[in-house]
Amino acid sequence: MPKTKKDGKAKKEELPSTIQRSDKKAQRTYAKAHDSAVESYGEGRRAHQTAYSALKHTHEKVGDHWEPKEGGKKGPSDEQAEGGRGTNKETKGGVDANATKDHLKKLAKKLDISGRSKMKKKELVDAIQKANGKKTAAARKK
Repeated sequence: MPKTKKDGKAKKEELPSTIQRSDKKAQRTYAKAHDSAVESYGEGRRAHQTAYSALKHTHEKVGDHWEPKEGGKKGPSDEQAEGGRGTNKETKGGVDANATKDHLKKLAKKLDISGRSKMKKKELVDAIQKANGKKTAAARKK
């Protein structure tokens, strides 16, 4: 099912819940990438993975929604978003694993992750991913 209307805007009701709670650019990016992927691969998992990969180039997951990357920085956020033939690469669920440690610490503070000041970069990424999952699950229950 197409995720965009004829005017190019996203059909909000067709989007995953985390993207529904995100800004219009995130919604439009996901929807257009999904529609394009459906034309190439058909409806299904691969189309959704492709759309998320496109979204991860401009946005990162913060809590229960997606926010533009800091400073307008663009690029893949993890191995999965880098693309290529292998689609089973490790994903960090929207956390920008390529961000600086300082940026990850700021996100961890925003998400109120305890022990963040002593964590290594990989630990910060994993803790942010876990916190995002909890916030998303809580938002879905509302």
